[in-house]
Amino acid sequence: MSRIGKQPIVIPEGVSVSIKSDSIEAAGPKGKLSQHFDKNYISIEKEDNNIVIKNRGNLKKSDAMHGLYRSLFSNMVTGVSKGFTKELVIEGVGYKADLNGKTVVLSLGFSHDIVYNIPEGINVEVGKKGTNIVISGVDKQLVGLVASQIRALKEPEPYKGKGIRYKDEHIRRKMGKAEGK
Repeated sequence: MSRIGKQPIVIPEGVSVSIKSDSIEAAGPKGKLSQHFDKNYISIEKEDNNIVIKNRGNLKKSDAMHGLYRSLFSNMVTGVSKGFTKELVIEGVGYKADLNGKTVVLSLGFSHDIVYNIPEGINVEVGKKGTNIVISGVDKQLVGLVASQIRALKEPEPYKGKGIRYKDEHIRRKMGKAEGK
């Protein structure tokens, strides 16, 4: 039995959850999300203000799906009630970001600017100096994907730390060339 899967999901005030035969929908103040699931592995019940996920069968895959779906449903409920954010920091001389409608224009030391199109359901804010990017949205997977795609455009290098990194990420620095005598 999955330890994560056994925990009930508490539905906060202002969030409505509807369960169908093979999908679940959550709607709240931030938006609306839905997720399909395989009814061969789990069953879902709504008890008071909780969602209880039960395992069907004793298969190893069934145990794995039990915990997976519980995490996905919990992220849905959290997303529609609070939302998710990721913060990126751009370091380097002349490195910056600008927001033009539904695109982010990044100057990262290349011969050309990089244009990144923001997907539907994601909000991006760029700080005044253009060195901070805040990515927010309802879907945790999509917020993480957008943040990782922007970071991958210019990953931080270990010598000077130039590039795009997460706000709470620590870049391990290397020594430069030592003067030989």
